[in-house]
Amino acid sequence: MKLETFHTLEAVLQTGTFAAAAGQMNLTPSAVSMQMKQLEQYLGKPLFDRSGLQARPNRLAHEVSDAMRQALLNLEALRASSGLAVEGVVRVGVIESLQPVVLPGLLRHLRERHPRLELRLVRGRSSTLTAAVKAGEIDAALVAQPVDGGSVRLRWTPMLRRELVLIAPPGATEGNAGSLFRLYDWIRYDRHTVTGAMAVQYVNSHIPEIRGTLEFDSAPAIVAMVHAGLGVSIVQTPDPVTLQSYPVRIVRLGRAAPVLTLSMVTRKTDDDNRSVEAVRDAMRMTLGTFQRQSVAAAH
Repeated sequence: MKLETFHTLEAVLQTGTFAAAAGQMNLTPSAVSMQMKQLEQYLGKPLFDRSGLQARPNRLAHEVSDAMRQALLNLEALRASSGLAVEGVVRVGVIESLQPVVLPGLLRHLRERHPRLELRLVRGRSSTLTAAVKAGEIDAALVAQPVDGGSVRLRWTPMLRRELVLIAPPGATEGNAGSLFRLYDWIRYDRHTVTGAMAVQYVNSHIPEIRGTLEFDSAPAIVAMVHAGLGVSIVQTPDPVTLQSYPVRIVRLGRAAPVLTLSMVTRKTDDDNRSVEAVRDAMRMTLGTFQRQSVAAAH
């Protein structure tokens, strides 16, 4: 029985449904259901009451989870305290828009904790980096996770959620997105990217009138053009360095704003790879710090 099955059971008990647990574990609901059936076959007893619309965990499910929880924590502690050095080479892709945010903290953390681990960085778009991970050309990548969750053949670890915003020329005074789109051309981010596709969906649903459109695949170039008064765009909040050079007005889109999930994608066969796990931990700490600083700056 795979250890991840017990983690999935814990997620089901925490979230209440197979579907919610699937989202937490980056699995499909059918994969969660299959894991629970395999666990029931292993134990020889049912863990869920399936007489209703949704499977409900019974007492045994909670007893199994309680019995395994401390054991799993102890295993993780033993693994973390192992004297084996993390070393070797890890090939990691990071999308261009996040490199200024991620790379300094990521490299600093790895040099302090794992000085014998060499990081080889690759740049590219989310789609190409994801394909490279799947093909074994790189070991991991920080990418925009597709709205449909992404390939179930890969492991997706959510790292950061970013709300897309409307950026407008610094001198624009219009108070809402509709007015800005009537006054300025729409500078699209490449619609074949996750961010671009989300922006298109938002505009098609909420903007009744568009003056004109341009399309580019470089976020810094789009910010520069918006700064110059050539249009408006819906993108991730630009990084501080870009905003210093090209100030723009940032307009939040409210409750309907598209939200992008940035995840570290790896192959499931590397779930027990200590080097990949070290990079994942460093990535999580770096982006956690960035998110806390962003929240503090907003207030």
